[in-house]
Amino acid sequence: MDCEHAFLGFSYEVTGCQSLSQLNADFADMRKNFNARYVRLYGGCDQTGFYDNVIEAAWQNTLGVHALIWFGFTGGNEWQTRRDDLFNTLHNNTKAPFVTRGVQFGSEPLYDDVLSHQSLTEQVALAKILLSDVRIPVTVSELAYGYQERGALDVLGQLDFINAHMLPFFSTEATTGSEAWPLVQQDMDWFIQNGNGKKMYFDENGWPSSTSSSVQPNSPNAVASVSSEEGYFQMLDSQCETLKKGPCGGIGWFAHIYSDQEEVGYGIYNTQGQLKFPFQPRTSC
Repeated sequence: MDCEHAFLGFSYEVTGCQSLSQLNADFADMRKNFNARYVRLYGGCDQTGFYDNVIEAAWQNTLGVHALIWFGFTGGNEWQTRRDDLFNTLHNNTKAPFVTRGVQFGSEPLYDDVLSHQSLTEQVALAKILLSDVRIPVTVSELAYGYQERGALDVLGQLDFINAHMLPFFSTEATTGSEAWPLVQQDMDWFIQNGNGKKMYFDENGWPSSTSSSVQPNSPNAVASVSSEEGYFQMLDSQCETLKKGPCGGIGWFAHIYSDQEEVGYGIYNTQGQLKFPFQPRTSC
């Protein structure tokens, strides 16, 4: 973990409860065609045994996993059952500690105000205790604005590492993906200044090629297009040397998200399973 930087892998939505064969195919593609080292889960699947399948597919394809305790968008306490089920799997699947490189609370529980920052801090602290025997670190998948808005430095202080959301398309100053570095840098610098030297990843990190009912800009100059999405990842790749200077051997990043079939507009693949643009970012520099 200490020397990881540059492109790490993909966010991957699991709301569809993909079969083991589909997980294997997608993870093999990530590993063989993009040199991915990790997959960061997004969304939730409540199917019994699903995370065992994730572990098996990741094991077969030598990928690490950032697992997720999914809060969803509708409130309720389902996240508690998901937490308990995940922790049970992490303790009972013998491959789990080798594959699971972190557990995230998410996505954006502070920004979405699903828990108070005090309660979230308590949950992170408890999870660290419960997972200490399998040595799996714990984090929260969150925007800088979520911490800032809720005054949640107590949460940040409790994390083992930082999973930072980078979604600059929503900035009031957004223009195109290729010009987004100052917006990324602003949030990155905030995390560095307040993160006490912790390892950092950009996990929910991307730029949309199209808008939708849930993806609308806050800037009249923000451009959602395939070329703008491509430009965003080219810009990140061009900043590899800068990111390498980040805490604990550098900042790594995920591409959010693997396919438009999972979240329309953000995928590297379109809904027909075709690459939207050439994508071969560096995995080191």
